[in-house]
Amino acid sequence: MSTIVRNIGTTLEMIKIEHTLFALPFAFLGAVLAAHGIPSATQILWITLAMVGARSTAMAFNRVADKDYDARNPRTRMRAIPAGVLSVSFVLVFTVFGAALFLFAAAMLNRLTLLLAPVALASVVLYSYTKRWTMLSHLVLGWCLAIAPTGAWIAVRGSIDSPAPLLLSLIVMLWTAGFDVLYACQDYEFDRREGLRSIPARFGIAGSLWISRLLHLGAFAALVALYFVTHLGVLAVVGLIATGALLIYQHTLVRADDLSRLNAAFFTTNAFVSVILLLTFGGAVFWKP
Repeated sequence: MSTIVRNIGTTLEMIKIEHTLFALPFAFLGAVLAAHGIPSATQILWITLAMVGARSTAMAFNRVADKDYDARNPRTRMRAIPAGVLSVSFVLVFTVFGAALFLFAAAMLNRLTLLLAPVALASVVLYSYTKRWTMLSHLVLGWCLAIAPTGAWIAVRGSIDSPAPLLLSLIVMLWTAGFDVLYACQDYEFDRREGLRSIPARFGIAGSLWISRLLHLGAFAALVALYFVTHLGVLAVVGLIATGALLIYQHTLVRADDLSRLNAAFFTTNAFVSVILLLTFGGAVFWKP
């Protein structure tokens, strides 16, 4: 039993379960906008468990799919599977449990969330292989995370009856793709050597930084559109300004000849963006001076 508990802890550390914070606030924001207030306690519970299950499935499966590449990459060779700390079979069992949790939570929400759940699972599994054949893998990752806010909207309303959740999902997709392009710059040389098709491998680091900026500009434009569609008040304007400032700040941290502050750009600012939007756009639902 102690070995199983230790392995579960190692797996949670390997998949960076704490980084669920990147996407969970967007799911909550989708739910708050759909409910025009606070969703029911049961809806919040099942949305949270669905998010944890989906992300655990995605990250654990990705670690299995990429284990051979991780073993050859100096940056990732000490991850749990290539380092021999976890077996592939254990992580696959963990993946199945994550998928089961996601499907069960979707079933507990409503019929449409359950019907669409296999699409979400197929997306997160497919993502793990996209880098082998397309440089658009960054957008596929964005799509995987973008499912969350629209899924949460459907969880509350049972339908998509507004452009608001679609705009929120577009924001998440472009925002995620933009920071994933930045993150992939770390593996520029490895991806080229292995024949992996990332945007940095295709366009170089300098070109990729500009592509990331354009993706984040698109995300900000979609955020402005969301503001006008939702007719939220001054608090949402604060969120617009703060998000724009954080995105600009993120791009001041990295240069083509200096990626040393990339982790600060990736982890710190990204966690802030999702939380700020939840507090401001979500808060504006309750407070309209």
